[in-house]
Amino acid sequence: MNKNELKPPSSELLHTFCVIAECQNLTRAATKLNRTQSAVSVQLRKLEESIGVSLFERRSNGMTITDDGRKLLPLANRTLAELQRIPALFQSRLSGHISIGIPDDFNDISLEQSLAEFKIRHPSVKVDARSGCTSSYAQAVQAGDLDIAICSGPEKTDGEFLSSEATVWACKTGSNLSFEEPIALAILDRQCWWRDLATTALDKAEISWKVSYKSESFFCVRSAIQAGFAIGVLPVGSVQPGMQILTKTDGFPNLPPAQRVLLRGNRVSEALMNSMSDAIRHSMSAL
Repeated sequence: MNKNELKPPSSELLHTFCVIAECQNLTRAATKLNRTQSAVSVQLRKLEESIGVSLFERRSNGMTITDDGRKLLPLANRTLAELQRIPALFQSRLSGHISIGIPDDFNDISLEQSLAEFKIRHPSVKVDARSGCTSSYAQAVQAGDLDIAICSGPEKTDGEFLSSEATVWACKTGSNLSFEEPIALAILDRQCWWRDLATTALDKAEISWKVSYKSESFFCVRSAIQAGFAIGVLPVGSVQPGMQILTKTDGFPNLPPAQRVLLRGNRVSEALMNSMSDAIRHSMSAL
């Protein structure tokens, strides 16, 4: 087929592709899709033929996504997420009041955009948003002070799983690093799992450290790292231009990922809760 004759793939083929990419195995993907393995193979072949590229390398131990497949995956996820939002356009208008808790320990412009779109689609809903440390969010949801909240931590906890994001050591690009002196750290000065993440990891690796900067603001800690004042730990999505990620090659220990879950209360209607939950999940899929 001439590339000028390529046709956009169907949502069904894109869904099959995303499931294979997630499972990295045709048999597991077929089970998840409730189809036979041969049917899944046919769908994958149709997709590859429709766009004129190979999306996976078939190996004895599974499916390895190609560079073209990695290029398609985020667009496929966003496309499917957008399609899932179409029914909401024709649902009855929502009203009421909902409060949401958002972590300040990650950089999510997509979430802000999704909340803005939510307000446009549901102008009769009053939305109150709180951003900060998530350690108190579970109690706030239980007490009814928050209706829905995104919480993060080094381990999976109760709630609906949203995402897992790598946490990394970061410093100003071009910083002169030396272990002859204690590592200068920028840490959060609050009751939060982020506070002890760096120091605990360095203690286990028997690397000496000192606190050179501390703040209750995640944004201020990130700014101190970016300015070259100290080294710190960030979610990989919060690493800014002018920052350098440090790895085991640089002598720094591995860190646990940030696990994000969604906590839901029971004060607002199920329709309003589900609509806000969908908006949050859509924003996370766009990351």
